[in-house]
Amino acid sequence: MTYIKPSIPKGTRDFLPEQMLRRQFVIETVKGIFEKYGYQPLETPSIEKLEVLSGKYGEEGEQLIFKILKRGTEIDKIGKSIDSYTVKDLSDLVDFALRYDLTVPLCRVIAMYQNEITLPFKRYQIQPVWRGDRPQRGRYREFYQCDVDTIGSKSLMVDAENIALVDEILSTLGFDKFKIRINNRKILTGIAEYANVIEKENDISIAIDKLDKIGIDGVKEELKRRGIPEDAIATLLTVLEIKGEPESVLAQIKDILVNSETGSAGVSEIEQLIENIRAMDVSHDHYAIDLYLARGLSYYTGPIYESIVSEPNIGSLTGGGRYDELVGMFLGKEIPASGTTIGLERIIYVMTQLDMIPETKTKSQVLVTLFSEEMRTSSMTTIQTLRSNNINAEIFFDPKNLKKQFNYANQKNIPYVIVIGPDEAKEDKVSVKEMKTGTQTIIQRSELVDFLNKRFA
Repeated sequence: MTYIKPSIPKGTRDFLPEQMLRRQFVIETVKGIFEKYGYQPLETPSIEKLEVLSGKYGEEGEQLIFKILKRGTEIDKIGKSIDSYTVKDLSDLVDFALRYDLTVPLCRVIAMYQNEITLPFKRYQIQPVWRGDRPQRGRYREFYQCDVDTIGSKSLMVDAENIALVDEILSTLGFDKFKIRINNRKILTGIAEYANVIEKENDISIAIDKLDKIGIDGVKEELKRRGIPEDAIATLLTVLEIKGEPESVLAQIKDILVNSETGSAGVSEIEQLIENIRAMDVSHDHYAIDLYLARGLSYYTGPIYESIVSEPNIGSLTGGGRYDELVGMFLGKEIPASGTTIGLERIIYVMTQLDMIPETKTKSQVLVTLFSEEMRTSSMTTIQTLRSNNINAEIFFDPKNLKKQFNYANQKNIPYVIVIGPDEAKEDKVSVKEMKTGTQTIIQRSELVDFLNKRFA
């Protein structure tokens, strides 16, 4: 027999049952709140046509798209890095790519099924995406995204709802010290105009988006590297450093951007957004205006937002904003859109580090033992009764000694164990052991379901 050393690609993971239960706890919480807010489920293929994904994620994002070579392509004859090819050149080598995010596929769906979808369209999507990133703590090449998006409304109530939804999700999961950072891409455009470097707007957004990773000195160097003059850098950073209560920040930035039509529009939008957030009862302690916030993806057009926790320092837990032009790239006409991503992987990582997820090893509530082969029918009849009454139960398949069967229940944290021996069977009774206390109770088999339901209530 040939031996194959078991391994998986870097940046991917296996999830064992205990880990999956943690993930399901978070996903079910998030999904419940999505549906509470009126969002409907959607799924899209793992692979998309390269032309669908290309040109949507900015210069750095483009390099992280996992491209799939056409069948029959000999990789050793390509001659240069795939990333050095233009999209047109790639057409001879690549047909498809792995899904990079869930937003661009959503826009493609809207364009394809426009006659079947009622606007505004509210959807949630929980599926894996892939990025050719360097694996590190909290960052993987394959990971799940949880998105909500609303297509077809220009109202800033949509963006306020996104923020309120994030606030409720994080609060429900047990976070208390988090901050939802808010900005507007129009304000960033206005700041670039104010510094007389409007032609470098995209470079500025890319550079300041790296603040959490490279610090302020690193941002300065990045701005220089991108050809922005030092006097403009000084002007930019002076404005971006404005901090304080939302009203104070908005008042200051409004005066600075008074001559920028785009920037002033961005300020007005944030003023309306803050008013809407307050109407939706989002805690004042949970949000702040952060002019450094840029969101690296190039498709954002208005309000942007992301949430962070101070400890552990892992970056944003959620992020989103308004992207009113992206759907139009597929449809040929502008359709407003806004949404946010819930960073499932990072949230689970932080909750695990801080012991915020209830310890669960199984969803089984009862283990029915197998006393002996002669008692097999009695055990199987009993477990079927439990399952018919919606009690999660499993049976031990082999008639090993009871100590091993009790150990099995302990290792899986199954709270109740049922024993049916010859003596119990003669009187149509069962013995129920509560594993946490060791208490053992003998009852009539007909009373078993009620007995357990009272304890699970």
